[in-house]
Amino acid sequence: MTTRAPQKTRYAIRTALAAVLGSALAMTATGAPAQAVALGQRAAPGAPGAKSTWTEADKGGFGTSRTRGSNVWFTLQRGRVSEVFYPDLSTPSVRSLELVVTDGSTFTDRQSRRTATVTRPDPRSLRYVQVSGRAGRYRLTEEVVTDPRRATVVLRIRLRSLDGGRYRAYVLYDPALANNGMDDTARSAGRTLVASDASVASALRSRPALASLTNGYAGRTSDPWRDLSRRHGLTRHYRSAGPGNVVQAARIGRLDGRRRQAATLALGFGRTGAVAQRAARGTLRSGWGRASSGYDAGWHGYLRTLRVPASAAAVSRQYLASALVLAAAEDKHHRGAIVASPTAPWVWGDEVPDLSSPSGAYHLVWARDSYEFGTALWAMGDRAAARRVVDWLFGVQQKPDGSFPQNSDVSGTPVWGSLQLDEVALPIVLAHLVGRTGARTWPGVRKAAEFLVSYRDPDTGRAAPFTPQERWENQSGYSPNSIAAEVAGLVTAADIARRNGHPELADQWLQTADRWAANVKAWTVTTNGPLSASPYFLRLTKNGEPDTASPYQMGDGGPTSIDQRRVVDPSFLALPLMGVLPADDPVLASSLAVVDRQLKVVTPNGPFWHRFSFDGYGETRTGGEWTITDSGTFTTLGRGWPILTAERGEYEVAAGRSGAAYLATVAAAANAGDMISEQVWDGRPPTGRPCCRAGEGTRAATPLVWSHAALIRLAWTIQTGRPVDEQAVVAGRYAG
Repeated sequence: MTTRAPQKTRYAIRTALAAVLGSALAMTATGAPAQAVALGQRAAPGAPGAKSTWTEADKGGFGTSRTRGSNVWFTLQRGRVSEVFYPDLSTPSVRSLELVVTDGSTFTDRQSRRTATVTRPDPRSLRYVQVSGRAGRYRLTEEVVTDPRRATVVLRIRLRSLDGGRYRAYVLYDPALANNGMDDTARSAGRTLVASDASVASALRSRPALASLTNGYAGRTSDPWRDLSRRHGLTRHYRSAGPGNVVQAARIGRLDGRRRQAATLALGFGRTGAVAQRAARGTLRSGWGRASSGYDAGWHGYLRTLRVPASAAAVSRQYLASALVLAAAEDKHHRGAIVASPTAPWVWGDEVPDLSSPSGAYHLVWARDSYEFGTALWAMGDRAAARRVVDWLFGVQQKPDGSFPQNSDVSGTPVWGSLQLDEVALPIVLAHLVGRTGARTWPGVRKAAEFLVSYRDPDTGRAAPFTPQERWENQSGYSPNSIAAEVAGLVTAADIARRNGHPELADQWLQTADRWAANVKAWTVTTNGPLSASPYFLRLTKNGEPDTASPYQMGDGGPTSIDQRRVVDPSFLALPLMGVLPADDPVLASSLAVVDRQLKVVTPNGPFWHRFSFDGYGETRTGGEWTITDSGTFTTLGRGWPILTAERGEYEVAAGRSGAAYLATVAAAANAGDMISEQVWDGRPPTGRPCCRAGEGTRAATPLVWSHAALIRLAWTIQTGRPVDEQAVVAGRYAG
């Protein structure tokens, strides 16, 4: 006997069957279970997420297109895309963009947790290839450029199965828009992941299209990585998240490593989500080939405008990389502004209030660094860029006193508030070098020179050349390095004054410069110090009396009180390099002997020098990050600096000897992506590899643009036989 179900019951059954069928179709289309589809209709839980931080500073690559129409820059770290900068080089807007590969059941690999190789296949471009994988299972290859026509980072991905198995690829994206990772919102817009805050937006798209999209909060249950790592796929899908530290994720089309191996990802930026989506769509329509070929062509064309010295033949790859890095580090909206580094090393990247939130430090512009960049650009033949540096510096000069900011963002807004007199003088010296000596620059030169000759420190009452901070930025006093810059600044300012019809000012400034040059040894050379029986230059003196102890506190965990005669550094080499002392001055030789005993470290790559005695700005003994510590703790140790090796090489050339070995040493410090760090591991105990190999970069700022400029400067010093910043009006007056 059969019976018929009541009408309401039949309706319920049909509805249930439809729901099951719909879920099955959804699962077929997206690879996500039915539960995920339901979750995808609501906002993610867990706001605001874990504290946002920046990635470590040991970058394997740094790039941007040569075009000004694409104001976006990328960095690479541990096999992934790390900080991306938009809309300028003081504003990181991405923490990381990385790929995830899984077999769906036994393992899930995150790029940053696998060993990766990073290369620049074309030495004349900043295009990078990153390769990672799992031995015998799969190989993941990623090429990275930016679209020359748009503010888009473009990735070409190839996932290849090595064992015949099928794999899935996901993208994991952590935005930190407008230099703040704690106030972003995220949403899925069709097949696009869109993130935004009050002023910047990003859009992530793919060809083939993204699938299984989700948004969540870093470190919370909605964090896509938690889902991927535990379930080998995305099973929780949320339509939106934010404001907070949001993370976005999606499956990359139907990549399986077998039939489907290639994809293109486009991460577009704009002031709004709509603008960012247009950028990403436009890049995908144009295709990888057009973006990458245009990217390479731009850098090829730039290098054709430069001179490559024969002296760099043995290190040509690193020389070209340095030229490219130097050019790439110039902001595209604020021409002439070149940042110190596109990184945030150690505690600078840990979201410490007043240090890294928002990030600043190395994403800023220093007049001192700009001088190094300008002289390198001038030497290598990019004279227009060198002049832009001068124009930018005098454009941000402080009014009405004529000083320059300790540092500023690329727009010229001051960030740190200290005063360093070498940074007041060096823009004048650079202006004279590059021919910015006319009526346009003269008013700024005059203000800077007048500031120098009239300066009196408000805390000590001491007049210039006493400086509130010297070039390492943590001590005041009479510094031979600062005095060299100040003397050169006044002499070049005097020459500019005469050219602009002011001989009376020229005479006044030269009298002051002559007095400072005549007294530099009396202020900074000790004759009774404990480090040598011969006279030697000190790092600085607090009182202008180098034969007195005048103890001071070192800072950075160093001694709480140290006799000034026990502290040396090699910065006095600015005196012969700028022409304030002849290179054969006997005190230079005796001082170098002391510096070599106290600060020199010999590595498999060659010699490097610490900045100064008892320097604490560097990793711990076991490679842990630098952080602010109390004096007397000796927790952190400064390491070897490539820029000091380059400066020593320049001095050797000035003294009539070869600098080639020093050039080779600086080049050997470059990593696989040809990036040169701020510091190299110095091999001090413990032995082994607690951080890095001796003579190779630490987790300090990498690339440090100054390190790359130093390599270029040294190559040209060797080529011409004299220091690149030696100017006849200075050297002819003092060095003979």
